[in-house]
Amino acid sequence: MKVLFTYDYGTEKMTKVKQLGYEIIYKYEGTIENTPDIEDIDILICYNPFSRLDISKLYNLKWIQLSSIGIDQVPKDIVLKRGITVTNNKSGYSIPIGEWIVLKTLELYKNSRKFYKNQENKIYKLDTSLLELYSKTILFIGTGSIALEAAKRFSGFGVKIIGINTSGRNVEYFDECYPLEKLNDVLNTADVIVLSIPSTDKTYHLIDKERLKLFKRSSFLINISRGNIIKESDLIYALKEGIISGAALDVFENEPLSIDSPLWDLDNVIITPHNSWISEMRNERRFSITYENLKRYINGEPLKNVVDITKGY
Repeated sequence: MKVLFTYDYGTEKMTKVKQLGYEIIYKYEGTIENTPDIEDIDILICYNPFSRLDISKLYNLKWIQLSSIGIDQVPKDIVLKRGITVTNNKSGYSIPIGEWIVLKTLELYKNSRKFYKNQENKIYKLDTSLLELYSKTILFIGTGSIALEAAKRFSGFGVKIIGINTSGRNVEYFDECYPLEKLNDVLNTADVIVLSIPSTDKTYHLIDKERLKLFKRSSFLINISRGNIIKESDLIYALKEGIISGAALDVFENEPLSIDSPLWDLDNVIITPHNSWISEMRNERRFSITYENLKRYINGEPLKNVVDITKGY
C-alpha cells in the first residue's frame, strides 16, 4: 500500500512506517502538486495540501489522516462522493491547549497584559484591580478532549465547571452539563466562557450581539476553537462598550488577523496567532496517532478518530 506524507517525521519514524509494510512517498505540503507518482496512493497523511492537490485525481485514495483537529480544509464534496475515510488528530493537541486556556484565564484575571506593558516602559506601579479565580464559574461551550484537559487543570482552583454539549451528557471533571439549546439559560451564570466547540454550520456565529448581551459584564471570553464561531464585529463592539470585560483570542474569522483590525488596539484583549496547540510534544503525539492508525489500517482494524464529514467533527 502506498502512503503519501506531506510532513517528514524523520528517518526513525518513517522507517517504523515502512516496517509495517507501507511504501512511503514524501512531498512537501507547501509545494505539492498532482504528479504521476502519487496518483495511485491509498493513504494521504497531511494537514492542508488541498489548495494545491486535487484529490479527485487520486483514483485509489481511501483514507486521509489529518494532523489537525479541525476539518474545515477538507474538500468535503469529493470525500463524500468517493466514500473516503477521514480521521483527525483529536486529543493530539488537547494538553497544550488545555494549559493555554488556564494560562489566559489567569492572565485576564491578574491583568498580566498591563504589567508587561509597564515593564517595557519601566513603570513600577501597583495594580489594585486584580481578581481571584477562586469560586468563579467557568463555562465550556464544547466538552471534547480539549475542554476535558482544561477542566482537569482547573479542578484545583476551587472553581465551578459547567459545560455545553450536543445532548447535555455528563463529562468527567464537569460539575454540570447542558444541551446546546440551553446555552442562553446558562450564559449569565458564567464568569469565564471558553469556546471549545467544532466549527459547523450550526456553530457559525454562535456568539453574536444578542448572546453577548447575555454575558455578565464582568465576564471574560476565551476562544481556541475557530474564529467564525464568534461574529467578530459584534465582539469588538461588546469589548469597546464594556458589555464584557475582556477576551483572550487565539483564532479569528480571517487569519492572519489584519493589521487594521480594531482588536489590536483594545487594552482588554490578549491576541495570540493560532498558537495554543504548540508544544515540544506536538510531533510525538500526532505521529503516535498516525502510526496507531496505520497499524490498524493494514491489519483491517477500526481506525481511531474517524470524522463524520456531514456533522463536521
